[in-house]
Amino acid sequence: MFDITSVCRRSDLTLPVRIIFMGNYTGNDIYCDLIIPDKTGLRIVKETSTVLAFYHTKPHWPVHIVVIPKIHIVDLLELTNKNGLASELFDTVKEVAAMVKSQEGACRVLTNIGDYQKSKHLHFLIISGDATADNIV
Repeated sequence: MFDITSVCRRSDLTLPVRIIFMGNYTGNDIYCDLIIPDKTGLRIVKETSTVLAFYHTKPHWPVHIVVIPKIHIVDLLELTNKNGLASELFDTVKEVAAMVKSQEGACRVLTNIGDYQKSKHLHFLIISGDATADNIV
């Protein structure tokens, strides 16, 4: 287990620049196009050869962590366990959710499919707390 308050804290983060750049993004898969190729500035919670978990760069909740496969999969309906990817992805989601629950008392795990997806790349959100008024999804 890892501590939510001390995960990959770096003093050299370039987060404000990255947020502005990502805010101008107009493609349909921000994870394949920007996040996976260049993780600079991300607060990484966990990374394996096939899965990445990181704090959202524009959080909508006090705790807002994103878990993605590092290969392109549109949504949960397309996920298979080829090469153990589904198992590793769900193990990571469970591990991060358990960490958040132990430190925050509760969390939600969600994913979107179809028109509810802003980015057409499978991603799970592990969130805790009330949505912020400025960023309600």
